Amino acid sequence: MVRNVAGVMAELEPEDFYLLSGVEQGMRFSEWVNRGKLPELSNLTSEEVEYRIDRCATRELIHRKTIQYEGYTLTAEGYDALALRTFSERDTIEGVGAPLGVGKESDVLEVQSYTPLALKFHREGYTEFREVTRERDYTADNQHVSWLYTARKAAEREYDALEALYPEVSVPRPIDQNRHAIVMGKFDGVELDRTKLTDDQAVGVLDLILREVATAHAAGYVHADMSEYNVAVSESGVTVFDWPQSVPTDHENAREFLERDVGNLVSYFRRKYPGPIPTLDVDAVSERIAADDFETVRSHTV
Repeated sequence: MVRNVAGVMAELEPEDFYLLSGVEQGMRFSEWVNRGKLPELSNLTSEEVEYRIDRCATRELIHRKTIQYEGYTLTAEGYDALALRTFSERDTIEGVGAPLGVGKESDVLEVQSYTPLALKFHREGYTEFREVTRERDYTADNQHVSWLYTARKAAEREYDALEALYPEVSVPRPIDQNRHAIVMGKFDGVELDRTKLTDDQAVGVLDLILREVATAHAAGYVHADMSEYNVAVSESGVTVFDWPQSVPTDHENAREFLERDVGNLVSYFRRKYPGPIPTLDVDAVSERIAADDFETVRSHTV
């Protein structure tokens, strides 16, 4: 999806982005933006709007509907294009490379820049908007919340967490953020669920991950979505990624989320490595982490 957008970026003209920005502004108030409002929103003439609509629609950057009125909405590709242009103008990235990972709620790609980087586009709300608005607390107070807002807030939340945690916690290095997109350092390793560890390694890796959870808590954050799918394991250690659902430690449900994170990790290791991993007291481990008691966290994990 994103690679296609990167390929057409050179074909787009400044006025195309004016139109896309106009649609974006209109979507703050309605999922579909009335055609008649686009000249004002984009600061283009009606004739120019018509021409730009054809160019952007041909490149699948916008969708049109004509049921009650002629309206337009951004596609995910259109929103991607706006973020890519901003990153380019900031000299954050020079180009987009191969996909690193594609999921239901995000796409991650390599970035061509001064150092190996990754570009993450949040997709929260694009395909399952109703379910997301029920689950994510940052949409609760908004009567009209577009998927653009939902995805942008997820990116902002994740970027804020990375900035607060890096480098004390082993998380991707935050580089830049715009709209629903984050540029971050590219990290080594394989997802935990795809690793095959020896017994000794399993004990050590669980200990490392729980220590990262403890350090993050001391820095003021609970991941709130820990699993074997958002931990990377490499020869140099572990990296905990995917922080859009993180909450500050003073959140009313922070302790509940912390216990769930610890429980998810312990359950995974007990299930995959039943021999070397002892039966752990999740409540006791969570209590030590919540108390920022680093010296005794290890005694409950190995």
